[in-house]
Amino acid sequence: MTLSNRYPSVADLARKAKRRMPHFAWEYLDSGTGAERLVDENRSALDAIRFVPDFCKGAIEPVLETELFGKTYSAPFGIAPVGMSGLMWPGAELILARAARDRNIPYCLSTVACETPEEVAPLTGGNAWFQLYPPPDAQIRKDLVGRAWSAGITTLVVTIDVPIGSRRERQLRAGLTVPPRITPLTLWHVAKRPVWALATLVHGQPRFRTLTPYFDASEFKSAGTPVGRIVGGRPDWSMIEEIRSLWQGTLIVKGVMSRGDAERSVACGADGLVVSNHGGRQFDGGPSAISLVPGIREQVGDRCKILFDSGIRGGLDVVRALSMGADFCLLGRAFLYGVAALGARGAAHTYDVLREDLRNNMIQLGAGSIADLKNQTRWHMEEKA
Repeated sequence: MTLSNRYPSVADLARKAKRRMPHFAWEYLDSGTGAERLVDENRSALDAIRFVPDFCKGAIEPVLETELFGKTYSAPFGIAPVGMSGLMWPGAELILARAARDRNIPYCLSTVACETPEEVAPLTGGNAWFQLYPPPDAQIRKDLVGRAWSAGITTLVVTIDVPIGSRRERQLRAGLTVPPRITPLTLWHVAKRPVWALATLVHGQPRFRTLTPYFDASEFKSAGTPVGRIVGGRPDWSMIEEIRSLWQGTLIVKGVMSRGDAERSVACGADGLVVSNHGGRQFDGGPSAISLVPGIREQVGDRCKILFDSGIRGGLDVVRALSMGADFCLLGRAFLYGVAALGARGAAHTYDVLREDLRNNMIQLGAGSIADLKNQTRWHMEEKA
């Protein structure tokens, strides 16, 4: 039986991943914050976007290749940054980087991932992006930006929607600390996942390798303190302007949820925005991310590219986001589900699942191109017919 038969959807990969990951790692990846209302709202809002197909189009073969910031990718989606990816599966960042190269999509490495830009960027075939949580220390900010550029990365994604770490109660109940500490509870969770444990033994314990030059390793005796000190920048717009002045390449601002922040991002020199509510992981009282895309598109027009993340679980969700005005999509959890489920094969298989689902749904709709999706007849179930 082929992978496509055994794991034909992201949901199948998620179920397999849950059986292979320690409980604390699963809770980190899968959880939101608070009552997780916004996680559910993201899903409901995407499901509410329906289409009226155009039939009798003959033999359509959709064109999925997408030009973004002067580079052509094989599909209109890429791999979003996820912190502590190596906790989900040992060496996950390296697996994701190779899939980005082999499938020709971007992979955005997080500041708080478990591998460095110097290690990851060469593996991507020129498809590496770097996500920055702006440190309060100006010298560290400058150094991180310089390291990304020196590694060959030309797209910087600055995250603005984490002024403080959220509570993520499911993670707390699972006993997860940042950085992870060995406790009787975590040892018990690890003992129940021997394949993960062996892979971790071979690869090494997950740690924030990009950030280790900026603190003494002894600081980890106080869990979370050194990482929070380094990346807890609580950015303001002057900081975004400063980063723009330091960065020679493409600049994207991630976490935009209002017309005002979109306009300020453009004024600071952003080439792109990511409309995102952090997948429901930061603030449980906000609106669904997809509901904000049309207004932000109206605000910025063609002055910058609009990317979307938060809740995408399949090719049909990519269709929905593009039809609402996004130029490109990013997926975090979906690709990590694949890696945790299938190891080295997982990221590429996730791409294959998403791409085939996207292609199939575009043919079902009678859409031969991404541009066709933007003109597709949509129906929002929340609206009165």
